[in-house]
Amino acid sequence: MGFTMQQPQTKTVTDELADVRALVQDDLLAVNREIQHRLQSKVALINQLGAYIVNSGGKRLRPIVVLLGSRASGYTGQDHTKLATIIEFIHTATLLHDDVVDASDMRRGRSTANAIWGNEASVLVGDFLYSRAFEMMVEVNSMRVMEILAKTTNMIAEGEVMQLLNCHNPDTSEAHYIQVIRSKTAKLFEAAAQLGAIVAGQDREFQAKMAAYGMHLGTAFQLIDDVLDYSRGSSALGKNIGDDLAEGKPTLPLIHALHKSDESQRQLLRAAIECGGLDRIDDVVAAIESTGSIAYTARKAEDEADLARQAIATIPDSPCKQALLDLAHFSVHRDY
Repeated sequence: MGFTMQQPQTKTVTDELADVRALVQDDLLAVNREIQHRLQSKVALINQLGAYIVNSGGKRLRPIVVLLGSRASGYTGQDHTKLATIIEFIHTATLLHDDVVDASDMRRGRSTANAIWGNEASVLVGDFLYSRAFEMMVEVNSMRVMEILAKTTNMIAEGEVMQLLNCHNPDTSEAHYIQVIRSKTAKLFEAAAQLGAIVAGQDREFQAKMAAYGMHLGTAFQLIDDVLDYSRGSSALGKNIGDDLAEGKPTLPLIHALHKSDESQRQLLRAAIECGGLDRIDDVVAAIESTGSIAYTARKAEDEADLARQAIATIPDSPCKQALLDLAHFSVHRDY
């Protein structure tokens, strides 16, 4: 039986995230100051584009995981804010590169950087953020930190390439898709949680618990993004329904629907993946809903969130541990 926590019945997930943020508010302010400081460059375009993407309304979940993980691990110093900034810079760099690869023009309800400044500038500023992140890693002066983040950035790149190879491929399996999101999305959450234990000087066993928490949290988070992509009320994401389908990406709702649909639906879904676009989006969504694929994906996300909670069940209780548990709940009950 999984480890579960009773959630207050009157608290919304928005309230839940606000409470989590409030717990590390001072640390988050320090991270934001560090971000602004480290974004500075003699090149004006880097300042403009970097500030635009970093200040574009993200939830800062990955830095929050670093902050909570370090405090839950008993850390009392200040290097965790630098590590949280590094994680945010890596995440932001991947967003810049993703939007170029996907030819996206909207993110979080705003124009993407590549839509404003062009693909070349977006790729190069993404490179700047990556290199600035590694510059900051050296300052932390920990080979273990360098090891984790070097492996993490490498795996994220592999995940991006695997996703590219999956595009327009209706034969992508569920197992392969999970491998992609573990690499592309969950790996950075895993590193964020693990770094908190490392900076606190915890042993490898404790680090492994935190890493497992982050990996399962990140997987749950991505699976709910997949659900929201086919949900009628997904406008809060700043995306249009079916954005992944438009790019020919076979995410879990589509993959499951393909295996559970009748022959006519199967032909429709295969063609939609192979061709991309949204010409028959209403029929695709109807097929996904009729096969129970939204509910299936949501259950998979719940399973991952439960595994995240189990991973840290035995670490010492604290407000920051509870906040990590609350984040797992938020990750699967959010609508944005």
